Amino acid sequence: MNIRTHWDEVYATKAAQSVSWYQPHAALSLDLIRRTGAGRDAAIIDVGGGASTLVDDLLADGYRHLSVLDLSAEALAIARRRLGAPADTVRWIAGDVTTVPLPTCHFDVWHDRAVFHFLTEPAQRRAYVQQVMRAVKPGGHVIVATFAPDGPLQCSGLPVMRYSADSLHDEFGAAFRLLEHRDEEHLTPAGKVQHFIYCHCLKPH
Repeated sequence: MNIRTHWDEVYATKAAQSVSWYQPHAALSLDLIRRTGAGRDAAIIDVGGGASTLVDDLLADGYRHLSVLDLSAEALAIARRRLGAPADTVRWIAGDVTTVPLPTCHFDVWHDRAVFHFLTEPAQRRAYVQQVMRAVKPGGHVIVATFAPDGPLQCSGLPVMRYSADSLHDEFGAAFRLLEHRDEEHLTPAGKVQHFIYCHCLKPH
């Protein structure tokens, strides 16, 4: 299976508001980003942002240096159309987070809701962490959310990993300082509850 084609087909054939991970507002993500204390000129990347409305709310909050990365160009196109003219102020990156070129020591905040748990191979997870180490500024904030231990075993027909706060932190290593972790009971558009865990860490200096 070509994963990029899979995600493009998902967004081409389903309304963005009907997919299981849809949130009208990514309230917990927005709260965690605000709690970093990063200024409105901070460089923030939303990894796997796709058609998420988080970028809308970050723009509304006054953040000016936003990037959205997703494997699916189709998902990014949906977000750009929804935003209209303000989309021109956002950097849109279509690519695989484990391999796409990203600027070195550039981002103040790295946010990922539900990409990391799709990395079922250890080599993929190592490559992801290496990207974080390259792209995030020393002492920068890393916010990653995955399915919790009692979360789904699959998403969109693909296998996923499930994590506790400790096991997710372990993937990044003790050098990453865990500031807090939060639980979320996500209600899907179909009315099912999915349990997520969010970890907020600091990248080592």
